[in-house]
Amino acid sequence: MFANHALTAPWTLCPMTTDLTTAREWLESWTDVSGVEGILIKGQSQRYLPGYRGWTKIRRRDTTEAVIGAVTGTLTRPQLLVLGRHDEAGRLHAVGRTVPLRPEQARQAAEHLAPAGPGHPWTGVKFAAAWGSRDILDAIPVRPDLVAEISADRAIDRGGVFRHPLRFSRLRMDVTVEDVPGFGAGPTAAAG
Repeated sequence: MFANHALTAPWTLCPMTTDLTTAREWLESWTDVSGVEGILIKGQSQRYLPGYRGWTKIRRRDTTEAVIGAVTGTLTRPQLLVLGRHDEAGRLHAVGRTVPLRPEQARQAAEHLAPAGPGHPWTGVKFAAAWGSRDILDAIPVRPDLVAEISADRAIDRGGVFRHPLRFSRLRMDVTVEDVPGFGAGPTAAAG
């Protein structure tokens, strides 16, 4: 069909496999290409149906770091973390938010969170509740001196903003905000 109709971009001929080992290798190696988030899983005879979620996307996730700049909830019981990274001029840019924290994650973060002081870079800034949403998070700026280890997929927009919510793994008390990858760095850049 591609040859007969001389199809070109935006059409792409995608390989397929029924071999689990090959699929895992593709997930690891092919997702290093910008714009490739993961692999799709579907039945061999299953065709695409608009508006129907019959296929499953497996996204590659990588571990990286970001600065905690704000939270939702309270400082003693944070619900979500709003995360940022510094640009080359030292300005803190929001790069994403986490999924809701589990109780033990909230306790871990709360032990180290401190209220933002005067001049916090996000004072008065409004954050969307989700990518593409007009709903606003009720975020409380915090002192941006804590580093969070996060799990992120490969979907990144606007030069460094994660398209999907991030998963909080732990606080990185062994690194400083200066060790965090800069704004615009992908999810594979990690502090160590």
